[in-house]
Amino acid sequence: MRKLLDRTKNPFFEHGEADYFLAERNGEIVGRIAAISNRLHNERHHDRVGFFGFFECINDFPVARALLDTASAWVKERGFDTLRGPMSFSVNDECGLLVDGFETPNTIMMPHNPPYYLPLLETAGFTKAKDLICLQGGSLDGPVPAPERTERAVKLILDRYGITMRPLDKRHFQAEVERVKQLYNAGWEDNWGFVPMTDAEIDHLAEGFKPVVIPELVPFVEKDGVPIGFGLALPDLNEALRTNRNGALFPAALTMLWKLKTRKITRARILLLGILPEWRGKGIDAALYHWIWTKAAERGIGWGEAGWLLEDNAAIIQGLAKARFTPYKTYRILDRAT
Repeated sequence: MRKLLDRTKNPFFEHGEADYFLAERNGEIVGRIAAISNRLHNERHHDRVGFFGFFECINDFPVARALLDTASAWVKERGFDTLRGPMSFSVNDECGLLVDGFETPNTIMMPHNPPYYLPLLETAGFTKAKDLICLQGGSLDGPVPAPERTERAVKLILDRYGITMRPLDKRHFQAEVERVKQLYNAGWEDNWGFVPMTDAEIDHLAEGFKPVVIPELVPFVEKDGVPIGFGLALPDLNEALRTNRNGALFPAALTMLWKLKTRKITRARILLLGILPEWRGKGIDAALYHWIWTKAAERGIGWGEAGWLLEDNAAIIQGLAKARFTPYKTYRILDRAT
C-alpha cells in the first residue's frame, strides 16, 4: 500500500495524479479519501470523469459528505463533470463498493467494506454506474474433480483448433511478462471503463506477483507457438494474513510464505483471463478455467473466486456457470455529477 500511494514508485503517476485527504474530529481520524485524475481514461473514453478511491469512513453521513464533497471539488477544479468510484486508483486496481456478499471474506486484491457505505454514498447523491460480479467455484471442504463434460469439451476444442496449453515459464519470467503485455490490452480493450495498462504498470505489477506466483496457475494458450490467450490465478494470500490479529508485518509475512511453500493455502482467485478478439467464442475460456481448476486441485486448492466481471458480460458469466461457478458477490461503481 505504501508503494501504491508513493508518487515516485507507482507508475500510475506517469499519466495520473491524486491528492489524499483525511477527515478529523476532535483529533481523531474518522475517514479518508483520494481524489484522482486519470488522463488515459479520459483520452480513451472521451469523457470528463474524475475518480475517488481509498474511501474509508465511520458510519456518519456528515463525515462521508465532507470527504466526498472534497473529492468532488478537487476533480471539478480540473474540468471534470463526474465523480466516479471507488477506484483505487483505476479499474486496473482495487475497485468497486461491496453491496452484496458481506458474509464471506474478501480475496486477494479485492476490497471489503461495511454494509453502511452504500447508504452513505446514495444519500450523498451517488447512483449506480455499473455492477461487478464475482463468482465462486469448487469446495471449501477440499479439491473436487473438474466436471467431466468440461474435460471432454476442452479436449475437443484443443484438437479442433490445433492449439496447445502450457504454464508460465518462470525461468524466462520477463519474456513471459512481455507476452502478457501483448495479450492484456488487446484482450480487454472493449470493456466498459477499460484503461490500458502501460508497460511500466505491468512491469510493476509483475514484480509484486513474482514471489508468490505459481507457474501452473498462469496458463498460456498458443496457436503454432504464438500466444492467443492467458489466465492468471493467485493463491489467496489473505487466507494466511487473516490470522494476523495485531496488524504487524512480522510474523505474518513469514506465515504467508510458509503456507504458500507447504501448500497450506486452499483458496485462489482468478484475476485475469484474456483472449485475443479473433479467438473469442470458441471455448478457449473454458479451456483456461479447466486448466486452472485442475492444476489448483493438484496443489490442494479446492475453492476459487473468478472475477470480477462486468454485470453485462453474459458470455463469460454463462461460460463460468457451465463450469459450475455461481455468482456470490456484487461490487458497485457509482457516479455523481460534480
